[in-house]
Amino acid sequence: MSKVEAFLTQQEEQEIVSAIKTAETNTSGEIRVHIEASSDKEHYQRALEVFYLLKMNETKDRNGVLLYVAVTDKRFVIYGDEGIDKKVSENFWDSTKDTIQSHFKSGNFKQGIVNGILKAGEELKAHFPWQIDDENELSNEISKG
Repeated sequence: MSKVEAFLTQQEEQEIVSAIKTAETNTSGEIRVHIEASSDKEHYQRALEVFYLLKMNETKDRNGVLLYVAVTDKRFVIYGDEGIDKKVSENFWDSTKDTIQSHFKSGNFKQGIVNGILKAGEELKAHFPWQIDDENELSNEISKG
């Protein structure tokens, strides 16, 4: 079993997908989670690359949020597209990172991801409330590399 496959159980993955669906219920924003073993690139650059590979930059309001996790490297990045990044407070991403990191330090990876997703969802809802013509533009499934 690879590090990526062992990182979360199937049940935990489903709980994360459920958290994404919950977070996206009242917003046009889109949240994705990408997990891979490691990266030869600097993690922020790799997260940005994955963001574009997943076509997260193509959302109508440019309000996609990616949570990128490199399991073996013990690193993660939260990347918000320009639409959401322009609207959130200066320390928002740091407070979201702290929420995730506190759970990761204790080995509770699933809960860290879920709490980060829900926190991002609340912020998306505040700035990009759901509209009658909104569609789920991106998959809610966890992508893996």
